[in-house]
Amino acid sequence: MIGLNDFMIVSVVLFCIGLFIIVSKKNAIQILIGIELMLNAAILNLVAFGKYDRINNGGQMFALFAIVLAAATTAVALAIILNVYRQYKTIDPDKINQLKD
Repeated sequence: MIGLNDFMIVSVVLFCIGLFIIVSKKNAIQILIGIELMLNAAILNLVAFGKYDRINNGGQMFALFAIVLAAATTAVALAIILNVYRQYKTIDPDKINQLKD
């Protein structure tokens, strides 16, 4: 049977992979994927620790709320990345060094 420690290990691995992607990549979309992996690790922890709150299902409800917020944030971030690409013809965050009106 899968225990709480198994979920914790998967969550830590997801978080570390996301952190590595954020630190090592030079592409805005790949950085966004790393952020999403880290967020999914946090959501997995919420669901895993929701095991101890069986009456109110607080962990699952908060995880559902976090998933909805993550979807909205991803949509906004992708829209920003598309607009930056149209303006600068690159999505490398190091090459985008000035803001225009």
